[in-house]
Amino acid sequence: MNIKITETTSPKTMMPESELGFGRYFSDHMFIMDYETGKGWYDARIVPFENISLHPASTVLHYGAEIFEGLKAYRRSDGGVQLFRPMENIRRMNTSAERMCLPVIDEKDALEILHTYVKHEEKWVPHSKGTSLYLRPFMFGNDEALGVHAVKRATFMIIASPSGSYYKEGINPVKIMIESEDVRTVRGGTGYAKCGGNYAASTRAGERANQKGYSQVLWLDGVERKYIEEVGAMNVMFKIDGEIVTPMLTGSILPGITRKSCIEVLKKLGYNVSERLLSVEELVGAMKSGKLEEAWGCGTAAVVSPIGKLMYEDVEYIINNETIGEVTQKLYDILTGIQWGEIEDEFGWIYKI
Repeated sequence: MNIKITETTSPKTMMPESELGFGRYFSDHMFIMDYETGKGWYDARIVPFENISLHPASTVLHYGAEIFEGLKAYRRSDGGVQLFRPMENIRRMNTSAERMCLPVIDEKDALEILHTYVKHEEKWVPHSKGTSLYLRPFMFGNDEALGVHAVKRATFMIIASPSGSYYKEGINPVKIMIESEDVRTVRGGTGYAKCGGNYAASTRAGERANQKGYSQVLWLDGVERKYIEEVGAMNVMFKIDGEIVTPMLTGSILPGITRKSCIEVLKKLGYNVSERLLSVEELVGAMKSGKLEEAWGCGTAAVVSPIGKLMYEDVEYIINNETIGEVTQKLYDILTGIQWGEIEDEFGWIYKI
């Protein structure tokens, strides 16, 4: 693929790595590529990071024709840079595109684009332990008309943000409220796609939880309001009486890449992992009986996030004495060890730049 590169004339200065945070600072360049029905994808280019211009009738502004992905570039101790399972992100992006009637991108082309862009922005991958260059590929429809129809014009972009360590002060278990009013998605909807509308729909419940002193909500399914689905914007897992349980993918749950990786690691370690329906009644029963040994969320940003308290119907339950559990810690150590090149990658997940 021919990718035209235009260098910035105003290079930025990297912030001190101790002050990076998440998603606040951006690298010097961004990738852009355009699509038109009958023409396909064209004009692939890396250009200086800047604002973009959109027609006021652009499809994305009125009908939410938009998808995105999230992955990271990691700096190894030898100075090299690598990605973690990028093809999984590419395939999920195409699945999301298909659901939202956006054009797909050839997998080989997408990987070449990602490689070329990260290689060009390589100096922005920070060096400190736990830091990374967060990559945000996204696509949106930009037809300049108000009619509701499948997208005929689209834009694909990638931006990059050097990000600090997620657990700068150690991994502290979070407090979660089980949500019984709002729902995130429903089966047959867009739950399995990574589109902005899913996240916008979840904001209100998250804000209510914050006001009550909880970090996020644990979602129930949108049909029967009884089965556990996700926690905040992450997949969720539980250790119940020795069994690792995670909600099965029913179409309303995002097929997380960290979720998939956790399952593969756990099975290799010999744990019994069940992807199945888990009712809130079963979960509450396990908390009351003491059979719920651990609970954690899993996703790109945090890798794993232990849950120390769960609140349901105004009753608060403490999990594992509000400390990170053995399985959760093991998952974090193995996955981050592979991502930063500190331990051997036995799974073939690493893609070196």
